[in-house]
Amino acid sequence: MSAKIPDEMKAELDREDVNVSEVIRDALDVELTERRRNRLRRDVAALRERIGTGVDADSIVEAIRETRE
Repeated sequence: MSAKIPDEMKAELDREDVNVSEVIRDALDVELTERRRNRLRRDVAALRERIGTGVDADSIVEAIRETRE
């Protein structure tokens, strides 16, 4: 993977001895983690909506299976 950055920024990154690959990897990891959390929040909200207040084990199992699909 490559990323285009302005020459001035590249020069400053070099002066600051920034490991660009590491920074990009870390930023992508943070982004993926946040997206996973958001997906989980949506899944939980959908489960809550389907299950309501009367919860039994079979309903929970069925809802989880449907959410995974």
